Amino acid sequence: MAETGSETWRVGVLFSRSGPSGVTETEHFLGTVLAIEEINAAGGVLGQPIEPVCYDPAGDNDAYRSLARKMLADDGLDVIFGCSLSASRKAVLPIIERHNGLLWYPSIYEGFEYSENVLYTGSTLNQTTFALADFLLRKYGSRIFIVGSDYIYPRESNRVMRDLIESKGGAVVGERYVPLDADVAAHKALVDEIVRVAPDAVFSTVVARGAQRFYRLYAEAGIDRRRHPIASLTMAEGEIQVIGPEHCTGHVLAAHYFGSLDTEANHRFVAAFQTRFGADRPASMWSETAYAQMHLFAGALRQAGSLDAQRLGAAALNQSFAAPEGELMFEPENRHVWLTPGIGVARPDGQFDIVWRSRVPVRPDPYLAASRFEASWMEEA
Repeated sequence: MAETGSETWRVGVLFSRSGPSGVTETEHFLGTVLAIEEINAAGGVLGQPIEPVCYDPAGDNDAYRSLARKMLADDGLDVIFGCSLSASRKAVLPIIERHNGLLWYPSIYEGFEYSENVLYTGSTLNQTTFALADFLLRKYGSRIFIVGSDYIYPRESNRVMRDLIESKGGAVVGERYVPLDADVAAHKALVDEIVRVAPDAVFSTVVARGAQRFYRLYAEAGIDRRRHPIASLTMAEGEIQVIGPEHCTGHVLAAHYFGSLDTEANHRFVAAFQTRFGADRPASMWSETAYAQMHLFAGALRQAGSLDAQRLGAAALNQSFAAPEGELMFEPENRHVWLTPGIGVARPDGQFDIVWRSRVPVRPDPYLAASRFEASWMEEA
């Protein structure tokens, strides 16, 4: 393990820059790179630069598993920044725990997990889905159609959304799943059923390339997106750019970060991100969360003076960071981050009009043990 006095702090970076989830995971990767470069330009941590050791699993869960093992066993690393889909996190988790490593996981996910070897910096369902359910019922109507990719994150997220919709007097008028590698015909059948059922809105946890195809087919079907949108927790600025903003106007995103946030800290982040990676590359929650967690890591490393998983993980729980989205801090009880929920509606330039944002950060509740949605959360931005 690296300690103060060694030449560099070597860490693993394990995001798919190719494959089905290549768009969003490339954004994770770029946010990580930008933060490392900023930290190193400022003198590193305790006088030593961070040295990333990077691999691309190309969206293959077996590759995630084998590369995580290589990082921890062969490359001599203790810390990995990586994974986006829950399937890949579940694939590497036994390896992380067996080697007593530390995974920094920057993606939204379904919750219902705790590990002393993981720090979770993305949204939990109580920080996104609760407000979104209320917004859909108030703004669009009570008849909601639910769709998802067929793996753990969509099924668990959709189960929670169904409970919320029904508890508030709404009705789930359909629930369908497609494989992660589904073909055009499967997504076309999904859209055809939505046209037939004519719901007020669709809640989608279809992800990766399938989501891009689903949104294009929805547009081709001629559905009025401003009256009957797709709402999601994942369809952010980068994928909208790939799909084409003209196919996405009116769709809804619940997230803790939007590139259009009008704060000085966010303006600095977006400017730095686009200066480094191109003026046409939008910042999104994927890049911002990865960026923020790297800065949280740097603070923890300064305190711990070591990459030892136990010492570093304990130090991380004491950290806070003034991120582009606002002040971040860990909840020590569950190793997740307090975040500020928001809801955005996609506009023609590929950004979001933020139509609601919580006045205060919301405590992460990954097991939904204490969460109660209060209507007073909802207010016009």
